[in-house]
Amino acid sequence: MSQVVINMEELSSVKKKLSFEIPWAEVKSELDNVYREVGKKAKIKGFRQGKIPRKVLETHFKEHAETETINNIINKFYWQTLEEKKIIALSRPDINQEGLKENTKFSFSASFEMEPDFDPKGYKGMELEKEIISVTAADMEKKINEIRQMFATMEEVVEERSVQKGNFVVIDFIGTFNGESPQELKSNNYFLEIGSQRFIPGFEEQLIGMKKEEAKTIKVIFPKDYNEKKFAGKEVAFEVTIKSLKEKILPDFNNDFIKNFDKYNSLEDLKNDIQKSLEEEAQRMSEINLQNRITELLLNENNFEAPPSLIERQIFYMVADTQRRMTSAGMDEKNALELSFKMHDKFKDDAAKAVKSFLLLKKIAQKESIVVEDSDAEKHIEELAAKYGKDCELLKKAYENEEKKENLKVELVQKKVFDFIEQNANIKITEKKGMDAEAK
Repeated sequence: MSQVVINMEELSSVKKKLSFEIPWAEVKSELDNVYREVGKKAKIKGFRQGKIPRKVLETHFKEHAETETINNIINKFYWQTLEEKKIIALSRPDINQEGLKENTKFSFSASFEMEPDFDPKGYKGMELEKEIISVTAADMEKKINEIRQMFATMEEVVEERSVQKGNFVVIDFIGTFNGESPQELKSNNYFLEIGSQRFIPGFEEQLIGMKKEEAKTIKVIFPKDYNEKKFAGKEVAFEVTIKSLKEKILPDFNNDFIKNFDKYNSLEDLKNDIQKSLEEEAQRMSEINLQNRITELLLNENNFEAPPSLIERQIFYMVADTQRRMTSAGMDEKNALELSFKMHDKFKDDAAKAVKSFLLLKKIAQKESIVVEDSDAEKHIEELAAKYGKDCELLKKAYENEEKKENLKVELVQKKVFDFIEQNANIKITEKKGMDAEAK
């Protein structure tokens, strides 16, 4: 590579450009190799395979041979240079080249993204407040009711009663828009929980007070960002008929209730398990809140650019997760996909924050020589198996997948970094009663 000229230019803190000048001798050697390979396989009438003269091959395969040569040279010198300079490219290279000219050096450039190079600061001596959350009787009652909901039965309301919030109705409806009733505005036997906000805003509220077999015209205005553009921001009139009214009946929380479970011998066993689960959740919330505060302070203290390709990758994960949650909630896949992709730009800030947080923790780990060995990962898997009563060997097998194994190691490194920051911080402990808020 002594005759090859290579220059590196910094386009931004996360984007670099490598420029190459390859001597004609190197290019000609590669071009000759390509023609030799082409000649072995080419079939041209009047010539024996493998014995076709070079000039004839050039007449028929010049474009193919030159394209193959360019690709081979670019791949060879680009990847070789990255390896020699110990550069880790985050994105596919953006290649710029003007083709081959005989007896002329071949020039090309490759632009690519890489992680920003910065020295993390502000992670030692942090002033922090850690909130210790204690589980209350109200938390227990709420969790017990959530479990009762899982075993609830749906029963028809037989007495004369009007629709109330929290009831479930089966309805037929036909929507009219611009004098027409398109198929997408019609449905029979549609099951709806009043107050779930699953329907167009204002629709469910107008069902309250109606009775079984009653029909009513309901007018609503579709949201401006509705995924079906022709209805967005427009008024639609629905003819709605209540076919049946149902209510959810929760089972009593008594000794009969534990018959729903195999692992409990008494109601007290179940309560103790709920208490333990809530205490673990409270501890997790407390730790997440502290980690979120640490991340916030780190981001304020360290100003650097996040690579656009990593942000886009994070947005992709967020869009996929949103689509998955929408389909799980009952939305059809097509609408879930369209709606989740429309949220692309809304995810940008959160995605950039997630990427920066990841890079910050990674830099701190490198600076403080914080690493995770295979033995650490194995120990963590064993702890998970013991905690959740899983077969340890089966769980280990699941983590044999390289991507899963790498993700686990990243997670464990980040945990060690947070532990390191907390050990080197001034932490004030406060107490909070009740789990009435999500992790902040």
